[in-house]
Amino acid sequence: MRRRLFWRFGIFFFLFAFLSCGGFTFLFWFLALSFGQTSIPENVTLVLRPLGFGAFLLALVVLGFTFRSMRRAIDPLAEVIEAAQRVADGDYAARVRERGPREVRGLTRAFNAMTTRLQASDTQRRHLLADVSHELRTPLTVIQGNLEGMLDGVYPLDRAHLEPVLDETRQLARLIEDLRTLALAESGGLHLQKESTDLTILLNETAASFRAQAQHQDVSLSIEASANLPNVDADPARIRQVLENLIANALRYTPRGGAIRVSGTVDKSGNVFLAVQDTGRGIPTGELPHIFERFYKASDSRGTGLGLAIAKSLVEAHNGEIWVESEVGKGTTFFVELAA
Repeated sequence: MRRRLFWRFGIFFFLFAFLSCGGFTFLFWFLALSFGQTSIPENVTLVLRPLGFGAFLLALVVLGFTFRSMRRAIDPLAEVIEAAQRVADGDYAARVRERGPREVRGLTRAFNAMTTRLQASDTQRRHLLADVSHELRTPLTVIQGNLEGMLDGVYPLDRAHLEPVLDETRQLARLIEDLRTLALAESGGLHLQKESTDLTILLNETAASFRAQAQHQDVSLSIEASANLPNVDADPARIRQVLENLIANALRYTPRGGAIRVSGTVDKSGNVFLAVQDTGRGIPTGELPHIFERFYKASDSRGTGLGLAIAKSLVEAHNGEIWVESEVGKGTTFFVELAA
């Protein structure tokens, strides 16, 4: 596209220079013939005079067309330059109307797509700052209130009042670690310690860490791993983090008496599929496109809104794929696909 645009402008400038020289040359001869300043015979002059005048008019017409074509290409470029200055000043709503030659329309289309992404990123950044501030404020308020109460003698300095403070500091530590993991994954700075990983052992160990919580909530937690489930080249700590987020999510929304099934299967091409299925309330259709967005939470959510975003980033860092299927009132299933 750049090459075509370069040649188009080159042809325009060549035509402009050539026709300008030719037009003025014909004008000179026309004037010279009109005032008898040449030694050309009269009969030849009668022929050259209208030809020179006609050639001059034709050169003017072609020059006008060339100028119009150049202006048709230059005016949109000027608008792009002006809009780029607005973007540099922080106005990400700047857009340029698509017009002009095909190459210039392609440039304006790319510029508009760029500013749209910049505007979306800026909006996301503002929301991120607001969400992080909110998530940090709640535990800090609890910690500050309890510590001030104990220092002022309002609360006794005992286990019952120190444990909530410790729980909130753990919540802060988890939030900070989640933010760090998400930032590293999205920036491409997350270094995976890949090794041959036995997924059957990983599934059982991960589920075992939630079994006490599941029993306390009266939720059945089962593991189903195919006998031919192969080892995968993956970072076991990160894959376990993905499973922990999915199982914790399932426990959060599965009522008493419900069931959670964690499974691992392999298809004919050798790809491994991990699934976490629950019998919870399900996810409304309108929320499904947003559940992997960071800090997105349903109205009754009690999490930070980072777990699924982190899971998605970690799976994609393994060149895998994660998706969800859900039906309100029947439950939700999260799927993770990894290459063997």
